[in-house]
Amino acid sequence: MNDASEKIVYFVRHGESEANITPVYQPLGSPLSGKGRQQAKLIAERIAKVSFEALVVSPLFRAKETAEAITKLTGKKPEYSDLFVERIKPTRLGGKSRDDKEASGLWKEWEKSLYAHGLRAEDGENFDDHIARADKALDFLKNRTEKTMVVVTHGFFLRTIIARVILGDSLTPEAFKNFHMRVGTENTGLSVLKYGKTWETTSWLLWIFNDHAHLG
Repeated sequence: MNDASEKIVYFVRHGESEANITPVYQPLGSPLSGKGRQQAKLIAERIAKVSFEALVVSPLFRAKETAEAITKLTGKKPEYSDLFVERIKPTRLGGKSRDDKEASGLWKEWEKSLYAHGLRAEDGENFDDHIARADKALDFLKNRTEKTMVVVTHGFFLRTIIARVILGDSLTPEAFKNFHMRVGTENTGLSVLKYGKTWETTSWLLWIFNDHAHLG
């Protein structure tokens, strides 16, 4: 196993997407809005001031577009990883209007599955899947050889990673729901996790959360 000590990971939520500002359930291919492209430019300018060794990116289009702005200024080529995609909704929801009664019913069923053990809505990710993926993502980062990385990901999944770091095995479905109801992130908000010696153990530490000063 690689030496995982003294590691720092800069997490960037993607810029605003077209689906973020329209009343639809976001499809996988939703591009950045004009505002989102400007946000991506601003976070890229900020990240360009940071020394980092790897750029890990969700392959969803809004994250890829955000990462392209970072690549343009830093020269770092993106490495795409499905570990960092957004919570995986039932396929049938993508692009459907939020006024669609059938889609709305499926959304509610899926949301219940995200906050309870054992429930599932069609092919959507449920609580157990989602937490297991967050654990895999943290292990993936911990075991890499690089000491500094930038990860471009999504709001809900980023908050899940942070909830897992803070609450650990006490992250019950109820605690998970409460966390997500009370914690938000801005598009291109910057969060930082450190891995290393903390107090009496070696673990992840939340160092910065949702810093979006670059947006003015």
